[in-house]
Amino acid sequence: MAYAKTTETPTFLVGHVTKDGAIAGPRVLEHMVDTVLYFEGGGAHPYRVLRAHKNRFGSASEIGVFEMKARGLAEVPNPSALFLSERPEGASGSSVTAALSGTRTVLVEVQALVSPTGYGTPRRTALGLDGNRVALLAAVLEKKVGLDVLGCDLFVNVAGGLTLDDPASDLACCASLASSFRDRAIPARTIVLGEVGLAGEVRAVAQAEARLAEAARLGFTRAVLPAANARQVEAPAGLELCGAGTVEEALEALDG
Repeated sequence: MAYAKTTETPTFLVGHVTKDGAIAGPRVLEHMVDTVLYFEGGGAHPYRVLRAHKNRFGSASEIGVFEMKARGLAEVPNPSALFLSERPEGASGSSVTAALSGTRTVLVEVQALVSPTGYGTPRRTALGLDGNRVALLAAVLEKKVGLDVLGCDLFVNVAGGLTLDDPASDLACCASLASSFRDRAIPARTIVLGEVGLAGEVRAVAQAEARLAEAARLGFTRAVLPAANARQVEAPAGLELCGAGTVEEALEALDG
């Protein structure tokens, strides 16, 4: 650290990572550096995500997306188009949301599968989303919308291997669960975003303008979003805004 500071030399330190994904050993390595970067991905998946978990000079949620090719890693300049490139047309249980990762807006597909349980206790499986959050949203659908999903097996997945912790993805998760339960597809050029509360209300999200601009850039024509955001933001060219105050209103708008 002294050498790097006195000579102004950028220095990379490589540490061992445990099976839980944490840096092994004392926390000295993590404390002494300015930025901690995690390189995630591997296995059969061709994409890798470079994620900042600590950053003294910027956002700690920034990501960089790379694709493994024959000559090595290649940068993915447009991650949104990449993550949506294989989205099935006309399939139920699929919705698109605009998630924030640091200062970058990424459009991702949230998939859900609701099926009758074959066991005494229904299964809950969430990949890329917090499992407790998915259970909470399922309870909201049951209590506030009247969908009998709690007695079914629920499987939720974020396509592309990303992990979402943005509350704006709540409404997309609800939309995918309802779409799979009803076996009714969500229109392909519609984006869904909004935070969902326990009373079934759809709460406003931060940086709605940036999210909508990214959706319009990729050719989306309709956005179902919180009513508070719909009243405050100006719709980008070619994008129709549909504000919803509750989850039930949002699902009705998607059916229409």
